Amino acid sequence: MRDEEAVRRYVERLALVLTQLGFQRMPARVFAALVVTDESRLTAGEIGEKLQISPAAVSGAVRYLEQVGMIVREREPGSRRDHFRVTDDMWFASMRKRDRFMELWRDAAVEGIPVVGEDTPAGKRLADMRDFLAFLIEQLPLLFERWEKERANR
Repeated sequence: MRDEEAVRRYVERLALVLTQLGFQRMPARVFAALVVTDESRLTAGEIGEKLQISPAAVSGAVRYLEQVGMIVREREPGSRRDHFRVTDDMWFASMRKRDRFMELWRDAAVEGIPVVGEDTPAGKRLADMRDFLAFLIEQLPLLFERWEKERANR
């Protein structure tokens, strides 16, 4: 049987690590709570109860987590309650969504180079940014393919 107090402490530890990586505190706590749930899904009320947070805090956190592709919202037929869960391939799916973000970032760098001047220090930084992002955009699909094969062989 699980030690629920140890699980609660781990949720807070994982949330702290996620905030150090740039997550907002409440989405980090909600995500951590969902990750450690054996049932794989929780209602907003259950999340609030586990974390001792308000419905408004839960609502904001799950909205953010849905937008970034880290959780999904589900509803059973006939039920009026939404359930939130972390998908098994969440990391993979989340990274795939970053493709568009990187393209926008690369395009912004491309746009800025002639504005600041190609031969200026700022232009060179933007060119490095452009080149690095172009490299990632090219290489990530290959990495995703490798991961899918690796995962299938496990």
